[in-house]
Amino acid sequence: MRVVFTCGGTGGHINPALSVAKLVRSKHPEAEILFIGAAGGMETRLVPREGFEIKTVDVSNLRRSIKPKDIANNFGTVFGLARSVRQAEEILKGFRPDVVVGTGGYASFPTIRAAEKLGIPSAIHESNAIPGLTTKLLADSATRIMVSFEDSIGRYRNPERVTVTGTPVREEFIFTKKEDARRELGIGEKPLVVSYWGSLGAREMNKKIAQFMLLESKRDKFFHIHATGSYGWRWMPDYVREMGIKLEEHPNIDMREYIYDMPRVMAAADIVICRGGASTLSEVIASATPAIIVPSPNVAGNHQEKNARAIEAKNGAVVILEKDCDGHVLMDAVSGLLSDGKRMRDIENNLKSMAVLDSAERIYSVISELAAVNVG
Repeated sequence: MRVVFTCGGTGGHINPALSVAKLVRSKHPEAEILFIGAAGGMETRLVPREGFEIKTVDVSNLRRSIKPKDIANNFGTVFGLARSVRQAEEILKGFRPDVVVGTGGYASFPTIRAAEKLGIPSAIHESNAIPGLTTKLLADSATRIMVSFEDSIGRYRNPERVTVTGTPVREEFIFTKKEDARRELGIGEKPLVVSYWGSLGAREMNKKIAQFMLLESKRDKFFHIHATGSYGWRWMPDYVREMGIKLEEHPNIDMREYIYDMPRVMAAADIVICRGGASTLSEVIASATPAIIVPSPNVAGNHQEKNARAIEAKNGAVVILEKDCDGHVLMDAVSGLLSDGKRMRDIENNLKSMAVLDSAERIYSVISELAAVNVG
């Protein structure tokens, strides 16, 4: 089996591809796997670390601003697409894959288009509840479309080509037991609240978490782990101190730059406060952790809110818009959930019913089916 994965731009696009690539390799040690990404993208760093080869095409992102420099960038992107498709064609001709799989990011567009021109079966995976720009553009080119949410099927013109696969997450999010995680973290009987806004950190949301910390420092009724993100870590410790919070006097509040052991921390958590990115919410669902989701309003198509609403509609989360959020609102939401055991259990059960625990296997099945048709 010869498989090309194409992805890039964010971990939310790259990590699902890596998860499935590892599964293919475990089932077919002789399989030949190649990644195609964008020159200079983070995929060029992450993919080789996992032992896979990657080649690149020259492709840049479209910007939604109407500033002159952004309009100029978009003209360059459009005119460069033909060249990037040709580059992808040359790579595919040399590798001769049985199937091409795209998991999002701008490199997926020229690669899937090249596969279509060469008659190679292809599949595109969409993690978000609504199709992103790349998926919209490729919906008629790809042989199959794979989505994370059942409700997403109706958003595509050809639903018969759409398969619900979920989004792959690390197995630890699924199988880590709450009691083991809490014991390893030394939490004891108090509830645990976990908050984070991504690897970089959102400045305004970190300020609102600081307000939340000030309120909780007066109560100390639960443990709280907050990851500031790399940018937040530069200023937030001083900001919190200036607000009058002496963290050394409140061991229940653990502020750190990153949460490196996220599967264990998530398993131990009673509540997680987070953004509405597809990968983050896939982890929330897989671990069945009740969540307070504050979607970022600064994303294409407002897709984070739509992701969050899809979970909220099944009573799997509490959604608070950023414009309506502050420390008091967060504290009210946390206190309300912690005081309502039945609602917490209902949310956990609803998340479990939404979980697609064999997502990587489902995607692998699509790959195997397309590869078999091509070989046949």
